[in-house]
Amino acid sequence: MQARDDEWTTYLAIRAAWLSFIGGRTQGEIAAQMGMSPAKVHRLIAHAQKSGYVKFQIEGRPLECLELEDSLGRQFGLNSCIIAPDLGGADQETAIRAVAMSAGQMLAGLLASETVRRIGVGMGRTLKAAVEAMPKINRPDVEIISISGSLTRKLAANPFDVVQQLQERTGGEGFYLPVPYFAETLSEKDVFLGQRSVQNLLARARGSDVFVVGLGSVENEGHLVQRGMISKEEQNDLLENGAVSDLMGRFLTLDGRLAPVRLGDCAVGLHFEEVRGARIVALAGGASKADATLAALRTGVITDLIADETLARAISAKIGPQLVHTAGNGGRQKGKSNGNGR
Repeated sequence: MQARDDEWTTYLAIRAAWLSFIGGRTQGEIAAQMGMSPAKVHRLIAHAQKSGYVKFQIEGRPLECLELEDSLGRQFGLNSCIIAPDLGGADQETAIRAVAMSAGQMLAGLLASETVRRIGVGMGRTLKAAVEAMPKINRPDVEIISISGSLTRKLAANPFDVVQQLQERTGGEGFYLPVPYFAETLSEKDVFLGQRSVQNLLARARGSDVFVVGLGSVENEGHLVQRGMISKEEQNDLLENGAVSDLMGRFLTLDGRLAPVRLGDCAVGLHFEEVRGARIVALAGGASKADATLAALRTGVITDLIADETLARAISAKIGPQLVHTAGNGGRQKGKSNGNGR
């Protein structure tokens, strides 16, 4: 019965979407035609968008974004840099939405390529939004693998893990890392890493053709704090030791070096140094992520960046008119093409 209800909702959502986006009808007109309230029409159209039945694509980006792409790409030796336009909301959610639309298209392009057979994925709000914005593609042969623990410390599912969503979008096979993002102690971490299944999954993840990660902050608005992934005491320790960024569970200072904190040693998953040299696509949105993103870029391991205009401007303001690449740990050469054909 539930399946039939879901099918009927999908049918109504698709019809409402056609009337709205192709027919140009208002929600009031659609409500009158379909015999329901405007509020229900609104919910149906939102359902169609979230389920991937509606796809938007705007070719090109404003000149200011292209200039920021070129500048950041050159300064940090990026293969590609995509800057989504400022949508004018001046808040984190609006910035994430802008990044998600650009990143969703980029992810679909990546996974449509037969050279990508295995993708290692991190987690986070921006990455989740990007997957939700990604159009469906048919890639039953692709493997989607968690590169860090898929659970919270309470062993609950992490709501920002994207393996299942990517599996639904591609028809591929998903692999979870069935351990917490952070262990409570180093000895507990050793226990997790001592499991043969965990070792095998991490080995599989290391062989990914591309990695896609979110960049986290340690501020109050960051998902580590918001979701209770770290305690208040741990947050204070991170801040006192200069940590500004969470990259794959490891904490960085603004200069792109590892912060001297115990918590990063308790991360269960791949260390970014294990995959240095591979293609690593980082997603971040909002000016509040400027320090977190700048720190990650300065490690030299990020090869591709997708961000929004407010974040890009905030980074540019912090680093000034530099023309050289300043990576903290052996980054790539300066002056490398940023993949935008310029």
